[in-house]
Amino acid sequence: MTINFPELARQAAADGAITTEEVLALRRTAWPDGRIDQTEAEAVLAINEVVSVKNPEWIDFLVEAVGEYVLNGTEPRGYVADATADWLIAKLDHDGHLDSAAELELLVRVLEKALGTPDRLKDYALSQIEQAVLTGEGPTRDSGNLSAGSITAAECKLLRRVIFASGGDRPAAVSQREAEMLFRIKDATLGADNAPEWQRLFVQGVGNYLQGWQGAKGLSRDRAAELENFMNQTSGGLGGFFRRMGRVGAGDLQAAARDLLNSPPARDIAAEAGTDAAVTGSEQQWLDVRIGSDGQIDPLEQALLAFLAEA
Repeated sequence: MTINFPELARQAAADGAITTEEVLALRRTAWPDGRIDQTEAEAVLAINEVVSVKNPEWIDFLVEAVGEYVLNGTEPRGYVADATADWLIAKLDHDGHLDSAAELELLVRVLEKALGTPDRLKDYALSQIEQAVLTGEGPTRDSGNLSAGSITAAECKLLRRVIFASGGDRPAAVSQREAEMLFRIKDATLGADNAPEWQRLFVQGVGNYLQGWQGAKGLSRDRAAELENFMNQTSGGLGGFFRRMGRVGAGDLQAAARDLLNSPPARDIAAEAGTDAAVTGSEQQWLDVRIGSDGQIDPLEQALLAFLAEA
């Protein structure tokens, strides 16, 4: 990297801003090949620390550059390693919270693009949004000028993006932890001047947990690494495959054929999804506890029950 990051950081600290021209120079000089390593990612984050005025060009660069390292800095590409997730949280966290919407957008974009991430990365992003709703301060708020105990349209959109992101314990589906978070936010914002989108998100989110397909789990990072290692073996392609087959004895081939014939039948995905759509006894008990905790059924809970009954 030929650009002088320390000098650029000092200049950004002096005027509290980074210009569109400086961002363009970073793209052209510091990131010409579309790849970024940990040192470069840390340099970008260091500049972000001292920039108080973050223009859209800078936010886009921050998200793309650091996201490239987080997603593709280790093999298999597209999966966030445990160590990388810990590194990112440590770099962004300031005494338990994020300082800017740019940092939150970086987290959300990583979760949306990842094929898999450690659960704690998604949990951390959700906790930042929940804290902002409850306290009225945080990366989703305008310097704390919005009231605590209410949820905005922007926060609804962020919650939806994170909950249904591909990275996490249930890709494109809502987990029990996430459904419980939605209930906590609902309880804390009852009667407030909430965004119209909030009721729809609450009903769809909790309903997805109760009725969603439990088999929607992505390929684990370890399994993806195994498959990638197999595909990358320099064994001569198809020629190597047939040579290996030629060294296999007839008895081994017959045994493999028997195993194939006796293997379990293919999964009936439609049947699994249909079974999961029914609310089970344990799920109903979970729902009853949350609805009955205050001795009354509020409007959002009524909307949820109507949704479940109709489904």
